[in-house]
Order: sequence, then C-alpha cells, then structure tokens
Amino acid sequence: MKITGYRSHGVAAAVALVNAVTVPDGDDGPNALRDILRVHGFVWQDFDPATAAEFRAWGRELRPFFEASGLPAAVAVLNGLLERTPTHPHLSDHDGLGLHLHHAPPSAKLPLRFRATTLMHLSELVCAYGIGRTGVCAAPDCDRVYADTSRAGRRRYCSETCANRTNVAAFRARRRSPT
Repeated sequence: MKITGYRSHGVAAAVALVNAVTVPDGDDGPNALRDILRVHGFVWQDFDPATAAEFRAWGRELRPFFEASGLPAAVAVLNGLLERTPTHPHLSDHDGLGLHLHHAPPSAKLPLRFRATTLMHLSELVCAYGIGRTGVCAAPDCDRVYADTSRAGRRRYCSETCANRTNVAAFRARRRSPT
C-alpha cells in the first residue's frame, strides 16, 4: 500500500483523534491530545493546551467521513473539509524523513498543520483505495473508527480486541445452537 511511513501518520492520527473526542470512553484531555501528536509524528512540542478545543472540533468534523455510507458521501465530506481548510503545499526535508510534502506552511499554527495533514492523507487514501479501508468498528458494542493501511486491507474492527471478542462470541453462539 502506498499510504505508509510518513503519510500513514496522518491517517492514523485522524483515527486516534476521532476516537479520542467522539466515543464515550475516549480521552480528549490536553495530555491525551499531546500524546496523539507525539505518537503520530507531529511536532507535539508545539501543542498549546489553549488550542485543545480546535483539535476536538476537528475530530468531530472528521467523524462523518468514517461513518459515510458510500463513496459519494465520503467524498462530499472530504470536499467540504477541503474547501474550509487552507493548504499551502511545500517540499520539506527534515528529521531524517527524506524529501516529503507538507500541506501547510511552517509558519502555520499546529492545529492548522494537523488539519491539513490529516485531511490530505485521508484524501490520498480514498483516491487510492476508496472507502473500503475505513469505517466504524464492526463489533456490535463499539463505535470507534478505523482506517486500514495494511497491505491486505481486510480490517473491519478498530482493534484486535474487538475482532477477537466478536469472533469468540460468534463461535460460542454457534456451539450453543442446535444443529
């Protein structure tokens, strides 16, 4: 899959943010938001707790993309977000990452850089693979989102825990039912 390495950080960061701010057990406190930035390769040192509300709002704006029922709906969500998110692409070579594309200028504040990067990387994922690799967890009692950047692209659960729990429940149900 082409969305790997540097670019997959934007996709994974979008998923982590949406889950942090839109599910009941999510943690959208300033420290959790800073950790999302750190884990996914953003300049987390630039995080200002005063901008936490901007990150939370962005997570809520991205959720409809993952809930989209089809490609036209997902594209409409992304296009709406693209219209409202200024991007200024430029090439950058820093921190041993090699030459790569940034979607917001270095002078932009971190929330805008995060918005532009996550939005462009989700857009690239959709252009390459449609929406079959994104969605809401298939586990009946889970509303977390996922994006599958694996080579196989067969993921339907937010985590192995949800997949295993669902499969075990199905197995036990089959064993209980009379044949």
